[in-house]
Amino acid sequence: MTTVVASNYTAHKERKWTDYFTFSTDHKVIGIQYLVTSFAFYFIGGAFAEVIRTELATADPDFVTPALYNQFMTIHGTIMIFLWIVPAGAAFANYLIPLMIGAEDMAFPTLNAVAFWLTPPGGILLLASFFVPNGAPQAGWTSYPPLSLVSGVWGEEIWILSVLLVGTSSILGAINFVTTIFKMRIPDMDLHSMPLFCWSMLATSALILLSTPVLAAALVLLSFDLIAGTAFFNPTGGGDPIVYQHMFWFYSHPAVYIMILPFFGVISEVLPVHSRKPIFGYRAIAYSSLAISFLGLIVWAHHMFTSGTPGWLRIFFMAATMLIAVPTGIKIFSWSATLWGGKLNLNTAMLFGVGFIATFVMGGLTGVMLSSVPFNIHVHDTYFVVGHFHYVLFGGAAMGLFAGFYHWFPKMTGRMINEPLGKLHFILLFIGLNITFLPMHKLGLMGMNRRIALYDVQFEPINLICTIGAYILAVSSLPFVINILWSLNQGEKAARNPWRAYTLEWQTSSPPIIENFEEEPVLWTGPYDYGTDSEVVNEEETVDDMLAEVGSQLRYRS
Repeated sequence: MTTVVASNYTAHKERKWTDYFTFSTDHKVIGIQYLVTSFAFYFIGGAFAEVIRTELATADPDFVTPALYNQFMTIHGTIMIFLWIVPAGAAFANYLIPLMIGAEDMAFPTLNAVAFWLTPPGGILLLASFFVPNGAPQAGWTSYPPLSLVSGVWGEEIWILSVLLVGTSSILGAINFVTTIFKMRIPDMDLHSMPLFCWSMLATSALILLSTPVLAAALVLLSFDLIAGTAFFNPTGGGDPIVYQHMFWFYSHPAVYIMILPFFGVISEVLPVHSRKPIFGYRAIAYSSLAISFLGLIVWAHHMFTSGTPGWLRIFFMAATMLIAVPTGIKIFSWSATLWGGKLNLNTAMLFGVGFIATFVMGGLTGVMLSSVPFNIHVHDTYFVVGHFHYVLFGGAAMGLFAGFYHWFPKMTGRMINEPLGKLHFILLFIGLNITFLPMHKLGLMGMNRRIALYDVQFEPINLICTIGAYILAVSSLPFVINILWSLNQGEKAARNPWRAYTLEWQTSSPPIIENFEEEPVLWTGPYDYGTDSEVVNEEETVDDMLAEVGSQLRYRS
């Protein structure tokens, strides 16, 4: 009797597009679900940003009412942080970690699916807040009391529930990432031979697990103040709103690193491949991620230098904030040294990688300025802070996100991206970003407060420039969307390893089969040994690759 054994390749071919709308436990499906969902919210949050910038093009509130402006501003910030950048980092982690360490899936596949399916309801709830009495929340993404206690109970309650759902998703994901990295690596892979992206996700997960429960506690207490009449943070009943600030920023400053650390890892993967050089200072980059994770937990009060913080405590947080620039500087130096003397392939992924370094350095320099107490007090709550914040998170995280997107697009889809459209996307994004956010530093130094729709007419010319930059940013999304649609349908079919990279995800087909690998992958070189004696030439489609593809289709056993 002849028994036909279905190959992994066959199982892969049976996957349907409807799988991406189901409760799938495949980490690759979940990763793409996260990625598509996060970009859906990116476009929604970006639309709110365009409304905000249109309103700020002139000094008078002549496009939307001040109340609606406050609502758009609050929802924009919440979406871009909790529903775009954080889930986008989780998307790459879900898709790549098992592939990078040679595992078939995450340690807890069902928990992984639950983590994702908490995110869409959180986003839908947030958007639904526009339709409740008094509308969406108006207290900003920080939701400081007492303002959050008087600006609309139901909108604020929905905001709290939305953030709690997304925060729970982050915690469940972090548990999965840590367990998977420590317990499911192939036997030949020790901690110092795994990709740096995995190190960055260990640091990110540690921050999530230590800080997110504190934010959850603050939001639950704030909810009690809103609907149960308690006075944890309500000063009229003896509560202390400063305690809320401490609890909020104990999470929300580490949240900056929760957002940026995954893309530090992405940049550490992209630059060596496309410069054909070993990463400079592997262990320094790995351990600096852990140092950022630790220091990120002890710098939160630099957001509160104007909140009555004692002088001696200000000094501590000023010094700690300055100190965190050291491990970040180590990364910047290592990435720059990796590029130096390399054989640079200036494709779209590489352009976004280099753009990341340029924009993040700008955000880092202004961050060091803000760590100084006298300067911080001078520009606190001005547009200088807005410019700094967006250079770090939009200039940094978004550039890193797009670098990773274009780098792994062939692996995820089996299609090559359209490079001219990708480069047009980069050019428009880079120009729009700098025109939008660089002038904001000048606005802040001139004294323009943030979060206001009505401002002094002297600030109008610079605001108009910022608004023009925001429109360029909006236009930059068009080649991005067109590129995705065109490449998915007409793009050149991708080889197993089009970049000739050495990390394990490139040892399987593009896109990967359901169980990831036909057999346990072999760690035949270091992840970044480009140009060294151990380098093995791996062309885009070698004879071995072709034989493996044929063998995967014809694997029958008699």
